[in-house]
Amino acid sequence: MASHRRPKQPSRTRVTVLTTAAAAAVALSSQAANAAPSEKPSKDEVKSKVDKLYEEAEQATEKYNGAKEKQEKLQTEVSTIQDDVARGQDELNELRESIGLAAAAQYRSGSIDSSLQLFLSSNPDDYLDKASAADQLSAQQVESLRKIQEKQRELAQDRAEASGKLKDLASTRTELGNKKKEVQAKLAEAQKLLNTLTAEEKADLAAADARASRDAGERVDLGNTAPASGRAMAAFQAAQSKIGSPYVYGATGPNSFDCSGLTSWAFAQAGVGIPRISQDQANAGTRIYSQSDLKVGDLVIFYGDLHHVGFYAGNGQVLHAPRSGTVVRYESINNMPYQFGVRI
Repeated sequence: MASHRRPKQPSRTRVTVLTTAAAAAVALSSQAANAAPSEKPSKDEVKSKVDKLYEEAEQATEKYNGAKEKQEKLQTEVSTIQDDVARGQDELNELRESIGLAAAAQYRSGSIDSSLQLFLSSNPDDYLDKASAADQLSAQQVESLRKIQEKQRELAQDRAEASGKLKDLASTRTELGNKKKEVQAKLAEAQKLLNTLTAEEKADLAAADARASRDAGERVDLGNTAPASGRAMAAFQAAQSKIGSPYVYGATGPNSFDCSGLTSWAFAQAGVGIPRISQDQANAGTRIYSQSDLKVGDLVIFYGDLHHVGFYAGNGQVLHAPRSGTVVRYESINNMPYQFGVRI
């Protein structure tokens, strides 16, 4: 027998939910249909963003260089302390061995009471000589014990210092790795942006950069500004010999450089040691705040955080390693925010 039950009607709540969901779906479809497609950034916009990323990469590079320099210094210090500990332990072992032998000899000779030894001795004068030697041996033992205690204190201090520096070294290595990743991330982001350009746009940017490097290397007028000193001129000429060498972060020559890598390498060729990173180079000599007072071979520091450095070349030009993707070249001093010069 067929059922004559009426179909169950949907509840009011369920109808309301379904209606609301349908309305939302229609609204979203309408928004999607009316939304304007995202505009591709222009070549100039990409170049501006890429230049900013390269600047941030260079900031991170100088921090990377600082961490690397600290790591190398700590490694040297730890190695020196560990050598001192090894030598000190050898000295301590020798002191312990000498006092051990002396104690054993005294034990063997001191088993009979000294007054009885004198009574039984067939040669009292010989006994008195030996007694004198025994007194002297005792004094040596006291001095040896004092040296052992002093050496133990020194070794404990050296080991504590080595332990502290090893912890600092581990922390610095972690920092070094983080800074390296930061630089690589900035460069990768810049490359990702460049990859959004057409082949023609990429070629235009590359040609403009190559033209800037070529013109700076061949046509720049340096005028006749006097050198800051003989050694500054020697350093500047060493840097000139590297025009066209590529910028590579963390590089100190002789075939590739970052900004402070070029300046520190060039001064080293002139027989002058200066710090590795730009922030430290900023404090390595006399500051020159007026551009009109700059002389050839002076260091020139740029940006508020002092993360870029080059050589003053004369006539308002600097010689520097600009950034990733470029080479060592001349450039107007006004292309970057000048802070001050440094005369070494």
